[in-house]
Formats: sequence, C-alpha cells, structure tokens
Amino acid sequence: MNTKSLFVALLTLTCAFTASLQAATPEQEKAFLDKYKAAYEAGDKTTLESFLYTKGAHPTALEFYKMMQLQGSGSKIGKIELIDLSPEEAKAAEAIDEMPDGQKTKMPLKPTKKLKISTETKDGANNSSSSSSCLVAEKDGKFVIPVPVPAK
Repeated sequence: MNTKSLFVALLTLTCAFTASLQAATPEQEKAFLDKYKAAYEAGDKTTLESFLYTKGAHPTALEFYKMMQLQGSGSKIGKIELIDLSPEEAKAAEAIDEMPDGQKTKMPLKPTKKLKISTETKDGANNSSSSSSCLVAEKDGKFVIPVPVPAK
C-alpha cells in the first residue's frame, strides 16, 4: 500500500470514528424525550423554550416556534418519539424557505431527527387525538430544536 492510499484509509477511519462519537446514544435520546415530555405535560414554558436553538433566529420564526411549543402543552402525551429523517426530509430541511414577510430563511443547524408528539384528549363522550412534529438537531452534545435564521 503506498503512502497516499494509507493516508486516505486513515483519514476515512478517523472521520468515521469522529462521527460515531458525536452521534447521540439511546440514553441521550431517552433523557431528551423524558425531559421534553415532563415539561410539555406540566405546561412548563421556560423548560420548553430552553429546547429551542435561537442563535440568530428570525424574530417572527422565533415567536411562531414558541407559540407552537405551547400549543396543547399541559395535555397528556400518548406517544413521544425521535425519528430519523428520511433522505427527502433531510433535503427539505436544508432548503431555503420564505417567511410570510418575504424574507428567506434556513435552518442554522443540520436537522437529523424529528420529534413527533401524539396526544389524546377525552372530554366526556368525546375523544380527540392530534400529532405534531418538529425538526431536531444536535449542538454541543445535546438535542435542540433549531429555529430558522435569515438566509444570506
């Protein structure tokens, strides 16, 4: 094996090892889901907002994300899960979007998962269920919900 081939092989192994170190463990996923569920069911606005990654966030997007997080909070969660993004979802997550005000936005971090929450409400003889999802990324070893930033 020549020096160039050896270098490429070592670089590939190093990159693969580094990527595996940064991937979240099942324990980290469970801790995130447990903390989010507890905050959601308690209607804990402060803790729910702490999950948002807001660095450079578009002000309108930030207000929307805060509002959407509180929508239904205080309700019992039937199911909460972190789901890997499909290739199509990952591609869409990296796209530039347009806000209602015409400004272009993008995600500040690369989302790798989506948080899916399913709730059920029983009111006497009436039952209703709903589900919602949002994109999740990893930043500094923890899961965050990135809020779109102005695209440059």
